[in-house]
Amino acid sequence: MKPDNLTDRKPEKSLTFKMTKKAGRSHGKISVRHQGGGNKQTYRLVDFKMDKFDIPAKIVSIEKDPNRSSLIALAVYNDGEKRYVLATQNMKAGSEIITSENAFIKEGNRVKIKNIPVGTVISNLEMFPGKGGQMIRSAGSGAALMAIDGKMAQIKLSSGEIRIVDVECYATIGQISNFEHNAIRVGKAGKSRWLNRRPGVRGTAMNPVDHPHGGGEGRQPIGLKHPKTPWGKPALGKKTRKKFKYSNKFIVKRREKRK
Repeated sequence: MKPDNLTDRKPEKSLTFKMTKKAGRSHGKISVRHQGGGNKQTYRLVDFKMDKFDIPAKIVSIEKDPNRSSLIALAVYNDGEKRYVLATQNMKAGSEIITSENAFIKEGNRVKIKNIPVGTVISNLEMFPGKGGQMIRSAGSGAALMAIDGKMAQIKLSSGEIRIVDVECYATIGQISNFEHNAIRVGKAGKSRWLNRRPGVRGTAMNPVDHPHGGGEGRQPIGLKHPKTPWGKPALGKKTRKKFKYSNKFIVKRREKRK
């Protein structure tokens, strides 16, 4: 389904770069399975920092970026500079945005957390002041500003996780565009190949020499207490997050488990 606000315009040439294909290989050997082929793509240079302060910008076009799930917007600043930014849900050609510490609370504007009213939906959030947007960047994502307490603010992510961030961090007002992205149906095997995805084979359909789940007569169960990867490592439910990850101290409440 094509979003209504898309603009029929070619990408801005000065903000695009050639991408070379790796096809999941390292030194010619497959290091990541199920990758290869795919249509040619050019990389769009997206400005996650949006660090042109107090200079208004006009949105010229809303475009589809093949490298990300969300739509992107071409912003032309009053001084003539052009930059791609992440498009918010209701952004369209002709909209005006600005990055400022005390900017008006309007969708698309970028404001410091300390000046955003509690309960506002935000996106493209910095984890550290001046670092640029690192969280809440995928299609349809948005987080709620729950509370501001001194130098820290509580943010509730769409997963249910609650984090604290510095109130000096910048965030964009509004939800990221293209929330219907997860409803897209691939429809046929060929479309997966266009998207650089090669076929994946179930472990139970393989021989025992190829996969721990392989073998047996007909449709047999895997014969193991827990499922494994082709290399014998635990799969499904195994925690992979580092025990002493630096950002653990910023997590107030973990995301809710899927039922």
